[in-house]
Amino acid sequence: MNATQVEQYGLYVAGLWETTSETMNVLNKYTQKPAAEISIATKQHVDTAVKSAKTALKQNFSSYERYEVLMKAAQLLLERREEFARILAIEVGKSIRESRVEVDRSAQTLQISAEEAKRIHGEGVPVESAQGSENRMAFTVRVPVGVIAAITPFNAPINLVCHKIGPALAAGNSVVLKPAEVTPICAIKLASLFEEAGLPKGRLQVLTGDGAQIGGWLLENQDVNMFTFTGSPRVGELIRSKAGLRKVSLELGNNSATIVHKDSDLEKAATLVSQKSFSNAGQVCISVQRIYVHKDIYETFVAKLIEKTEEFVVGNPMDEKTDIGPMIRLTEAERVEAWVKEAVEQGARIEVGGKREDTFYWPTILTNVNDDMRVCRQEVFGPVVSIATYEEIDEVIAKVNDSDYGLQAGLFTNDLQVAMKAAREIEVGGLIVNDASAYRVDHMPYGGVKKSGNGKEGPKYAIEEMTEERIIVLNL
Repeated sequence: MNATQVEQYGLYVAGLWETTSETMNVLNKYTQKPAAEISIATKQHVDTAVKSAKTALKQNFSSYERYEVLMKAAQLLLERREEFARILAIEVGKSIRESRVEVDRSAQTLQISAEEAKRIHGEGVPVESAQGSENRMAFTVRVPVGVIAAITPFNAPINLVCHKIGPALAAGNSVVLKPAEVTPICAIKLASLFEEAGLPKGRLQVLTGDGAQIGGWLLENQDVNMFTFTGSPRVGELIRSKAGLRKVSLELGNNSATIVHKDSDLEKAATLVSQKSFSNAGQVCISVQRIYVHKDIYETFVAKLIEKTEEFVVGNPMDEKTDIGPMIRLTEAERVEAWVKEAVEQGARIEVGGKREDTFYWPTILTNVNDDMRVCRQEVFGPVVSIATYEEIDEVIAKVNDSDYGLQAGLFTNDLQVAMKAAREIEVGGLIVNDASAYRVDHMPYGGVKKSGNGKEGPKYAIEEMTEERIIVLNL
């Protein structure tokens, strides 16, 4: 796919590619012109996909075969790195340099999933130690959940897809994938790579179209055994309410906090915070949003962060010099603009940024904020950070915890006691010490608490979510 050609893409159902008469456009996020045309799935397509996925489970697909397919898909992805990076830059608006990093990480996610396919195991259970069971022996095995519906977001549309289908396939499941309608092309192309890698027909389906409609049909279909979703708390709560007793794994975002304590390396802290606040135009679940700086170092840190933020280049994502591209939609850029304007009306001060041109919003630093402002209380999901001060560590931990969310947080300090206190008391799924909240590698457990969701990503941990433990008791 190039920046000017409009290509057509179909659904991948029951091992076949199918185009439909009803379609929708996928925009080039820089030019705001159509870059591709995708097919829109009907309820019949959804039901056929689920049926095919369920039927495929009857065919043997050994753990070593899963390993081979996943490794082959990873290899093919790396061979086509530049092609996928260009697609990312076009359909997401992510800079080409960031896009290459996402492709590399996606391949690694598949490789890790492949390796974990060979490590799925149960454990021995000493039932013989119970009175009357002296002649018995027991062990557990992990078995696939079955058909998994995977619903993925726009902001990392290949790596977050790999984080769902990689572990799901490694565990022996079938997957019905619904990528975000605004960024579906990488997912469709990835399905082609799996087809080329030898994935058995029916083990992966790709449905494109309206997310709410397709998601509703998947929830109605009782042959879907599990839902794994990354997106908004509103939709996550809806899925949980309608899934009934079926498994649900949810990653629902954050208003990530990072603490800069008085003993920090300020140059290091400012560099890492700037990098992890504005990448992908701030459209990352763990992007830094709230920064709490000790009052003794506040002015020095803010000056350093402003300096580093002003160095970022905003522009065409295809330009190698660009750091920050457009936001995903005009409405999102306008929303961020409105939130910043509201904060300023409530007393916040813009230190840098605060500028919008069409879908572009410049990286913005706000000071003189309070925790009740929408830019602090809710998830901005844009290139905006707010800086506040504190004096005591107990005070700032309470501020970080005063949130509906709890995905990840960052802490800069060289005091081990402060770090350990924060590790015990900050209510998040992950605390990143001497780095910002947005640190992640693909084999670590990743997931949150409170409205940030439940369950874990990271292939090893996702496989635990995507399997059931079954006990086998032998009466000898």
